[in-house]
Amino acid sequence: MAWLERRKKKRAVLGGEAEYVSRSQGQMIWRAFRRHRIGNIGTAMIVLFILLAVFAEFLGPYHYSRQFRQYPFSPPSIVHFRDADGSLSRPFVYKTTRTIDRETYQVTYREDTSKKYYIRFFVRGSDHRLFGFIPTNVHLFGAFAEDGTEANIFLIGTDRLGRDLFTRCLVGSWISLAVGPLVILVSFPIGILLGGLSGYYGGGVDMFIQRVCEVTLAIPGLPILMAMGAALRGFGLPAGTVFLGIIIALAMVSWGGMARVIRGQVLAIREMDFVTAAQAAGANDVRVTIRHIIPNVTSYLVVNATLTIPGMMLTEATLSFLGYGIQEPMTSWGQLLNAATNIGAIEQHPWILIPGVFIVISVLAFNFMGDALRDAVDPFSIV
Repeated sequence: MAWLERRKKKRAVLGGEAEYVSRSQGQMIWRAFRRHRIGNIGTAMIVLFILLAVFAEFLGPYHYSRQFRQYPFSPPSIVHFRDADGSLSRPFVYKTTRTIDRETYQVTYREDTSKKYYIRFFVRGSDHRLFGFIPTNVHLFGAFAEDGTEANIFLIGTDRLGRDLFTRCLVGSWISLAVGPLVILVSFPIGILLGGLSGYYGGGVDMFIQRVCEVTLAIPGLPILMAMGAALRGFGLPAGTVFLGIIIALAMVSWGGMARVIRGQVLAIREMDFVTAAQAAGANDVRVTIRHIIPNVTSYLVVNATLTIPGMMLTEATLSFLGYGIQEPMTSWGQLLNAATNIGAIEQHPWILIPGVFIVISVLAFNFMGDALRDAVDPFSIV
């Protein structure tokens, strides 16, 4: 009966009996955000990627570092839904055999159709920790024959060491999706603090901070990041320490732009009547900043965060692709793409480009969500 209620409201409006609904700013922003269809799709994709990252080791059939040396650069496994006679069947795969042409040394993989290995769910496999602290060895799926023998199943193929690319793409999302938020946690406080001080006090403080920002912005980001990545790797530091160093390096070269924008916004807000009234009422600088200035720049910070994350993801992917970022045994989507630096490998094994698809989709999703948030927080577009 929803159409009947809408019809009654329409008649009330036409009859001069319109009802006015008071909405808070948050409600208006949420209402505008929900009407942005592309933004909703982007948000749904981000949530999906986060869920894939959380359950990565459960969804992957093998441990991300397990090597199948007899299956290097194995093509994606073909999941069959029909028997040889064309009748429908439970999903199954065939075991593949690796052969080498003695004349051309060309490696080929062929299916051994003598035995079927059916897809089973919630199977036992390698040990891992669900959510990081629940020890278990259950995985979502695996391939087993009727007699209990297991076959390898590689949904998107393997890399040069025979490691399952599907599992490594899922685990690689830990780094690729975490790098943006972690950089924001480091760079945003610096940019907000220095930009706020510069805009609020002005004078010599403003002059000094802005000169520091200009020096930071003049530093070529990518060469510095490459040099730091190479230095951290050269010291033989653990992979986790190298990742932390990359986060700090990305934050140090990215806070300057935000500080300048925050300065401009604070300069405009501090001259408004409500700020002047608060100062005249005896409010100190800390209270004025927390109660009146920061709430007015929050919308910009939210939008800027959603647009900064994809930029950091691409920067990390670039560093890892060039060999100066994430190193083994850790992995990321950019590090997985490092195998695509060889044109011959791309021609013979095109599935090694699949991690790039994850990067493209996730970056687009964050951009779509950021665009929706930007329109939603715009006071001239909220309806």
